[in-house]
Amino acid sequence: MLKSMTGFGAGRARVGDEEVSVELRSLNHKFCEVKVRLPRELSSQEPLVSKQVKDRLARGSVELLVKRQAPTASGTVPTVDLGLAREYVRAFRELASELGLPGDVAWSQVANQPGVVRLEEKGVELDSASQALQAALDQALTALEKMRQVEGEAIYADLDARVKLLEGWSKEVAHLAPKAVQEYQQRLTDRIAELASGVAVDPQRLAQEVALFAERTDIAEEVTRLASHLEQFRALMASNEPAGRRMDFLVQEMHREVNTTGSKSQHAEISVRVVAMKAEVERIREQVQNVE
Repeated sequence: MLKSMTGFGAGRARVGDEEVSVELRSLNHKFCEVKVRLPRELSSQEPLVSKQVKDRLARGSVELLVKRQAPTASGTVPTVDLGLAREYVRAFRELASELGLPGDVAWSQVANQPGVVRLEEKGVELDSASQALQAALDQALTALEKMRQVEGEAIYADLDARVKLLEGWSKEVAHLAPKAVQEYQQRLTDRIAELASGVAVDPQRLAQEVALFAERTDIAEEVTRLASHLEQFRALMASNEPAGRRMDFLVQEMHREVNTTGSKSQHAEISVRVVAMKAEVERIREQVQNVE
C-alpha cells in the first residue's frame, strides 16, 4: 500500500533518571534527509538517531526535535567549592587575628557563605539517556508511519480513480482511431469528386493517400505503451515497497505517450480525450510527488 511522505509523530520515554521526548515532522523530498536538533549534552547521539530514522523511512525531509526533561529538585546534587571555602577560612582567621577575637572558624560559618555549597544539576547519564532517546524515537517513528499510511490510503484512492479515467479514455481513443481513417477517406473522396466535376476518381491513388494518412496518424503503439505504463503503475500502487520515484518515472512516460497521440491524431473526438488525458496525467504527477 502507498505511503505519503508527510506526517507527524511524537514519543516520550524514561530510563532511570533520564526522560527524553521526541517530535518528528516529515515533508516531501526526493531522498531521505534528516535534520536533527538535539540538546548539547546529547549531541553525540546524532549519527545513531539519523540512522534509526533512515532505517525506517525511505524518502522525505524529516525534522527531528529532541528534548531532555529538565531535572527536578531530586535530580540535583550539592557541590562544594573548596577553593572558595579556604579563602573564607583564611579571611575569617585574619579578621579574628586583627580584632583579637577568640576561637577558631566553625565549618558551619564557612558552609553558609554564598557560593561555598550550591545545588547543581546532575550530569547526564549517557547510557540511560541514549536508551530513552531510542525508545522515544521508536514511538515517534511508529506514529509518523501510521499517519503517512493513512494519508497514503487517501492518495491511493485518488490515484485509482484517475488511472481508471485514463484507462477508459485510452480504450476510447483506440476505438476511435480506425474511425478517424474512415472519415478521412470519406472526406477525401467527397473533396476529389467535388473538384473533379464528375471525372472518375482513381481508386488506387485514393487508397495510397488514405494509407499515407493512416501511417502518419497511427497511434496503436502509443496506446499500447500507455496501457503497459498504466498496468505497471497499478502494480506499484499495490506494492509494499517504496515506489514514489518509479511512479514518477512512469508518469513522465505516460505524458510522452499522450502527447505523441495528440500530435499524431487529427480527429476531433480523439483530441478532446487527449486534452482530458493530459490534465489527468498532470494531476497524477502532482499526487505522486507525495508518495514515499
